[in-house]
Amino acid sequence: MILSIESSCDDSSIAITRIDDLKLVFHKKISQEREHSGFGGVVPELAARLHAIALPNILEEAKEYLPGLKAVAVTNEPGLSVTLIEGVMIAKALCLCLDIPLLPINHLKGHIYSLFIEKEAHFPLDVLLVSGGHTQVLHVKSYEDIKLLASTLDDSFGESFDKVAKMLHLGYPGGAIVESYAKEGEDRFGFTVPLKNSKNVAFSYSGLKNQTRLAIENLKDKMTQKDRNDICASFQKTAILHIITQLKKIFKYSGFKDFAVVGGASANNALRRELFEFCKKFGATLHFAPFEFCSDNAAMIGRAAVEAYKLKKFADIDNVLINPKSTF
Repeated sequence: MILSIESSCDDSSIAITRIDDLKLVFHKKISQEREHSGFGGVVPELAARLHAIALPNILEEAKEYLPGLKAVAVTNEPGLSVTLIEGVMIAKALCLCLDIPLLPINHLKGHIYSLFIEKEAHFPLDVLLVSGGHTQVLHVKSYEDIKLLASTLDDSFGESFDKVAKMLHLGYPGGAIVESYAKEGEDRFGFTVPLKNSKNVAFSYSGLKNQTRLAIENLKDKMTQKDRNDICASFQKTAILHIITQLKKIFKYSGFKDFAVVGGASANNALRRELFEFCKKFGATLHFAPFEFCSDNAAMIGRAAVEAYKLKKFADIDNVLINPKSTF
């Protein structure tokens, strides 16, 4: 079995994955949402301190599986440096104590393999990765062969939802909150879709975020519940339309046969509906990760680690690099 650790941001998680049949033997995650909600976003130093408490407690629950481990896997990139190091240090300690190898895992690869928890992977696959830190379109041929087709120039899809929620004083994390308000609203503000007329194949949410800020400021103290609902609905519709617009540009020269959406923000039901219609129109099959594995978790890291283990992607325990801003 492989023990996997995830601590790239504000979720402390450990999983145990069986190598031969991909069975998820153990999985637990402790969220820090409540502790960060008062700040409107993740406070890195607080997150690191909470990981230092939560990860050993979860490990205690999984200790019966330690004798059967063949390796320890840990997220080492990308993420918050002070939280990544918490997981990496625990992974190193386990490897030294048990005399087993270490597998450093790219967090973004973990999101791709969230599609294949407890089942075999199938490629090639085109993937939209939407999270609090990333908005990317990827062409994936294998664990080692991943091509970046498009990325964000500034803010990510998920981050923009958090920022809008903060501007409206709705709480953290903002994704689910903004989505719930949007259900009761309408596209009254008609925000401009970013890069709509640009030949650039990329994503950008800073301008949309600024449009939303100006709409909020114009209402000032006169804002009603309907205003909040309509701002969320207008923002969400434009944010999703931006993704669909850019995907159409990519499709013109690439084409999709199997298309997937992964990452924490992939839990947005409005996005899923639009992607379903997009794929239906272009004859592509749409794939989702289960809702429970959309956000950061160690199960996806463990599933990716099985592939890394088979490829012998072991690291020198004294030279495990932490790369907060890496991609592919």
